[in-house]
Order: sequence, then C-alpha cells, then structure tokens
Amino acid sequence: MITEKLISERLTRLENLLLLQKKMLTLKEAALYTGYKESYLHKLTAAKKLPFSKPSGGAIFFDREELEEWLSRNKVKTNEEIENEANFFKI
Repeated sequence: MITEKLISERLTRLENLLLLQKKMLTLKEAALYTGYKESYLHKLTAAKKLPFSKPSGGAIFFDREELEEWLSRNKVKTNEEIENEANFFKI
C-alpha cells in the first residue's frame, strides 16, 4: 500500500522535474529551484543583484538559465585546480 508520505515525495520530485523544463520561473518557483527563501530573492531583486523581469510591473519572473549563471558565479577553485595552475606557471 502506497503511503501518503510516499505519494507526497513523488509529487515533489515530479514538480522539481517540471521546474527544470520551464524557461521562466515565478518568485516561488525560483525559491524552490535555488533553495533560497522568497524574501531573500526579493531582497536581491530590490538591490538589483539578481537578474529578473517584471513584464507587467508587478509579478517578478526569473530566466532559469540566468539564475544558473548567477548561482555559478564566484566559483571557488579546488586545491587541485590551484596546484595545477601553479605548476603551469613554474615551467
């Protein structure tokens, strides 16, 4: 017998998969996608630190690819990457 918890978990996984298919995300969807709270995303948009659109002047939308690029900024290099770069310049 399928439990209510299992059904809920499956629905959540399906919702997350659907998010990966959408190009534009609402504030709520962007929060789910990034793991940040809606209030934090709203704060970032107010400070213009996060790319977003407001087509009708009210609701906020995010381009999923732009969110991914924003999340990937300021990458911290691994020790191995740093060592490889150092070795390259030793030659």
